Amino acid sequence: MRWNPGTYARYAGHRGRPFLDLLSRIDAEAPRTVVDLGCGPGELTEILARRWPGAEVTGIDSSEDMIAAARRRQVPANLRFASGDVRDHRTDGVDVIVSNAVLQWVPGHQDLLAGGARSLDPDGWVAVQVPGNFGAPSHALLREHAASPRWAAKLDGVLRHEDAVGEPTDYLQVLLSAGLEADVWETTYQQVLEGEDAVLEWVRGTALRPVLTALSAEDGRDFETGYAELLRAAYPRTGHGTVLGFRRIFAVGHRSA
Repeated sequence: MRWNPGTYARYAGHRGRPFLDLLSRIDAEAPRTVVDLGCGPGELTEILARRWPGAEVTGIDSSEDMIAAARRRQVPANLRFASGDVRDHRTDGVDVIVSNAVLQWVPGHQDLLAGGARSLDPDGWVAVQVPGNFGAPSHALLREHAASPRWAAKLDGVLRHEDAVGEPTDYLQVLLSAGLEADVWETTYQQVLEGEDAVLEWVRGTALRPVLTALSAEDGRDFETGYAELLRAAYPRTGHGTVLGFRRIFAVGHRSA
């Protein structure tokens, strides 16, 4: 699946806030190694490098486009970027491992998280954030439109459903079962988006990517036309902009020294 760093970065402020909320609950004072799994274009990974200037910080992403964009940045000397699959990365030997809005793309990621949590070194930290909005109108309408007679054959099996992420209690159990101290919570951000078809613009950077990857450019535009009509009804534009409620799930684990 191809990612467009420019489209993803269009709402950088909204996408960055959950990262900062996640980071605020990591109480590591002087880690030696920090890894950001699914670093995207790198602007949030840079925050990690500046918070812990004495650490070796690595941003990893499976998208070559994202890594290329990250490497074009002027970054601190303790930060580097590398291509890689989050499923292949080990947590032993890493003091802080962060994964922000990435694991929802990985089938069976709770097992992956459990394995990483069990192998975490003493005084190690693992912090993840995943979207909890797969049942929201934006996603329900996307699945409904993809399953319509016009698109069902071309998009069969392309979209994942509500089981793409767990509930907060699921992540709490994963971390506790691995012997970690756990801090798990959820937040629904009331995001006010500007512009025409603002919710469509938002999902173009994330949830809509699998659909646009599977369809031709012409079919993609046709799909978006119908989907935009559904979104306008579900998220009416007001004089203040378009309000998109976005639920996020956070989980931070720490192994005592």
